[in-house]
Amino acid sequence: MAALLDIMADERPPAEKAQLVALVEIIERLSAARTAEDVAAVVRRVARRACGADGVTVVLREADECRYVDEDAIGPLWKGRRFPIDRCISGWVMLNGQTAVIPDIYRDPRVPHEAYRPTFVNSLVMTPVRPEAPIAAIGAYWAEAREFSAEELATLEVVARATATALENVRLIGSLNEALAQRDGLIRELDHRVKNNLASVRAIAQQTLRSATSPDSFTRSFNGRLLALARAHELVARAKGDGVGLKEAVLEGLGDDVAGRVRVEGPQVRLSPETAVNVVLALHELVANALAHGALLAPEGRVAVSWSMHDGRLELSWRELDGRPVQASGRQGFGLRMLRAALPRSLAGAADLEFAEEGLRYRISAPLSAAVRAEAPH
Repeated sequence: MAALLDIMADERPPAEKAQLVALVEIIERLSAARTAEDVAAVVRRVARRACGADGVTVVLREADECRYVDEDAIGPLWKGRRFPIDRCISGWVMLNGQTAVIPDIYRDPRVPHEAYRPTFVNSLVMTPVRPEAPIAAIGAYWAEAREFSAEELATLEVVARATATALENVRLIGSLNEALAQRDGLIRELDHRVKNNLASVRAIAQQTLRSATSPDSFTRSFNGRLLALARAHELVARAKGDGVGLKEAVLEGLGDDVAGRVRVEGPQVRLSPETAVNVVLALHELVANALAHGALLAPEGRVAVSWSMHDGRLELSWRELDGRPVQASGRQGFGLRMLRAALPRSLAGAADLEFAEEGLRYRISAPLSAAVRAEAPH
């Protein structure tokens, strides 16, 4: 709620303010959803405002069909109808795991034009809910043929990722209800994780807003951090309770864009789920800073991420090489808080941040514990 109040009090265009409020609101409400119907209702009510669209639909995949379960639009669309998965754009999106950006539906052969002629729709963006093996899709529609900005597409992707997390929570709750012997304890644990996720989203929204220099910088930073948080939780989910490899967490935090300019090396180490999430977020902040102010801003700049185990301790370092000198900022934003406080605290360790001639250097030392443990090579 504090993040929403901060946005409402901020001086920015009403339309942009409403969009940011809707984006925070949908994530908070999805965190509390307990059924698939709840998830669809939240997306229907709030996603249209977050995307600035004339209509939004929620589509579930059911075997070889797409079922349009809910909608909010200026005119009727296809609520309650089913279409073969290979004959609709939502099916194409789920089969390919890709977002479809269509400025003019009547110029795109993937769109079944006859189904759209009775509607107001002339352009659309359809994005899968979960890129790997999508279970649903979210469609945003506009009455006019138009192009789409990167910010609009990023917003819809954030909504889709939040929806995927919410549907996964729904699935987990359903499974827990079937396991009667362990139900109560596991539901409390799930609720604890959901509340932690919600607290993380609120903290990201508040601290990003406080340190943002412009509405555009807020949108870029906020969307980037939410996507990093979503990727971190997807990584934890794939681990299925067996802990997360430190190398996997580092690579997830780096992202694909800079992977070729960063050397990563170190022994096999396993992290607890909470610690893995913090590692992904910390690496995201280091990459974002290096691209904006540090070594990765220069074509010749490189980064080395390495770790080792000595005397029962993990020693992890980030070193920027062949970059330009960097200076400390006077602001204590989300990134510095994550690097100096949140990550060291989750590891029960200590961190050191140095603004060196060749670029930023970050080191963290932590003891072996439930949060971090060495793993024998296979």
